[in-house]
Amino acid sequence: MLSKYWDSMLSQVKLASNRERPRIAIIAHDGKKADLVAFATFNRSRLQEYDIVATGATGDLLRDKVGLDVERVTAGPHGGDVQIASRVVEGDIDAVLFMVDPLDKHPHDPDIQTLLRICNVCNIPLATNIATADVLISSPLLQEFRAAAS
Repeated sequence: MLSKYWDSMLSQVKLASNRERPRIAIIAHDGKKADLVAFATFNRSRLQEYDIVATGATGDLLRDKVGLDVERVTAGPHGGDVQIASRVVEGDIDAVLFMVDPLDKHPHDPDIQTLLRICNVCNIPLATNIATADVLISSPLLQEFRAAAS
């Protein structure tokens, strides 16, 4: 059951209404790709309930190693993070799983920060580590979110 708070949140979120399944974006820094593959393999059946958009090599890994259907955009350092951010603004992405490697430098850090900021501005669920990603994809609220917003 959705609370008054939930209804208020829905009024602030713009979703594309032409699809029934939630769409999640998945991104992983190089130092987190192995963790993501393990996570996605363990959660393959749950992830198959979503339309998935992923950046470059992350999309290739999800398709080739895990066997998921993935819409692939450009690699993160080549503009993929910004492509995902744009789709968040357009209401085309319902949640973002961004496995960030906080111990490494990233030359495209401004793009990363843009995506993180856009998720917060647009009130889009954002997981930046495996523990939070597990909670996010396990939550029935993401499915209710899509149903209530349509």
